[in-house]
Amino acid sequence: MGIYLNPGNILFRNHVRNKNYVDKSGLIACLNDYMTNEDKKCVCVSRPRRFGKSYAADMVTAYYGRGCDSHTLFDASEISKSPDYETHINKYDVVYLDASNFFQQMRQQQGLTISQSVLRFIELLTDEIMDEYPDVSRGKEAFSAYLAKVSTFSGTSFVFVIDEWDAVFRIFKDDVEGQREYLGFLNSLFKQQSYVALAYMTGILPIKKYGTHSALNMFKEISMTNADPLQEYMGFTEKEVKILCKRAKCGRRKKNGIKEWYNGYTVNGLRIYNPYAVGEAIRSAEPLHGYWTATETYEALEVYILTNAYGVQDRLVDLLAGKPVEVKTDKFTNDMVTFRSCDDVLTLLIHLGYLTMFVDGDKKYVRIPNREIREQFVTTMVSDGFGNFDEARKDSEKVFRATLDGDAETVAKYVQIIHRRRASGREYHYELSLKYCVEFAYLAAEDLYNVVPEMPAGDGFADVGYIPVNGLNTKYPPMIIELKVNKSAEGALKQALDKMYQQFLSAYHGPVIVVGINYDEKTKEHTCEIKKVPV
Repeated sequence: MGIYLNPGNILFRNHVRNKNYVDKSGLIACLNDYMTNEDKKCVCVSRPRRFGKSYAADMVTAYYGRGCDSHTLFDASEISKSPDYETHINKYDVVYLDASNFFQQMRQQQGLTISQSVLRFIELLTDEIMDEYPDVSRGKEAFSAYLAKVSTFSGTSFVFVIDEWDAVFRIFKDDVEGQREYLGFLNSLFKQQSYVALAYMTGILPIKKYGTHSALNMFKEISMTNADPLQEYMGFTEKEVKILCKRAKCGRRKKNGIKEWYNGYTVNGLRIYNPYAVGEAIRSAEPLHGYWTATETYEALEVYILTNAYGVQDRLVDLLAGKPVEVKTDKFTNDMVTFRSCDDVLTLLIHLGYLTMFVDGDKKYVRIPNREIREQFVTTMVSDGFGNFDEARKDSEKVFRATLDGDAETVAKYVQIIHRRRASGREYHYELSLKYCVEFAYLAAEDLYNVVPEMPAGDGFADVGYIPVNGLNTKYPPMIIELKVNKSAEGALKQALDKMYQQFLSAYHGPVIVVGINYDEKTKEHTCEIKKVPV
């Protein structure tokens, strides 16, 4: 076994030993199918950091690589049920590269450029290949020609696994020429080469575009904006998290909290969790919080957010209000420096895991996926003096305090201010617009409450519930907000009182604050009624 050629299965073995191990070997069955298709045998799977990229790369390496026997790791797994399981296991020479660690070391320890680092990788890999196949000498031929000669001699093909392939663009972000040479090297290594059985790359971003075209157009790209057909391998599914929680004997409250904090990413219609955050939450005895902290990657975007470049700041305020924002992802160039529109910044935030995308009809929208990410945005905006957000946050605190005090007039006043500020003229009279603005009006309550955007039962179109995070709390009791348009606040309150959502609040015994809010299109006025009732 070598470092770059057939490194063995020890890394994957360590994953399997983890108490929070989840079997994702079904991915391999998909890759086995891709091997038979010339147009699909090069695959690039991009997803946010700590969403399982390295785990998958280590699994692929362990399954295909010669020089080790991985049956004990896979015989009881999902891939073992595949009819071609034995056909491919440990049958290939695997070339493995952790690009992030390699290029970082080459730069920091040896001061090498991208081009020099690539040449150094070729030298190191060649040395290992010559140790494995001493009868195959390398002359002055191109490296790809040498690999073809080795493949012919050995009678097997190569599987290439490159983890964090796009690290070059972050480590050497100013070396544009070197980046092009790196892409050229990968192109010559993989395109129409008979020795390639499979090329599997992982990264944070999809493959770099020049113009409207991918620089490595032989790759099938799987990403957070189009994960089909590998969506279930992009994170933890709800079924998998339920199994993990059961294995760890998590209580009902913790299971519900994990869903609120770390679920909510949508990939091709499938909801997934942040794997790293779930694992940390299950292991920890501490209250749930944000394990997925800010990084340099996010900080690089702050200049666009804080200066409101392309109107990004306004869109983020809409997102914090719970309002989906339309996005066009097709023109994003797949790097962290080229931004020409608000869509480009929002698309990058999708790939980095700070937003998630869903499709409605023929349009794409983004939203904030869960509480963990929402709190990250709030923390960043407050600490960095986010003007628009700071003003709205203060208004929200007034709405929340007035609700607790039963001051309906003040609630109506500030809901009206927020509604006028946040809704455009085109959508101002839409019922859904009122819902988003009311949710934003109660933003200050979200540290203390779990927000239920649409309460079960009843016929209300936009009922919003606020359930205390820590159970019944007389200081911060549950709140039910009933919304109406062109009716009356009294009618909204009566409807909420009639329904009372008994089933939903069956676990609570004590006071509940019921709020009815109405918007009258003729007078353009908001009215409010508040009543505290026992359950």
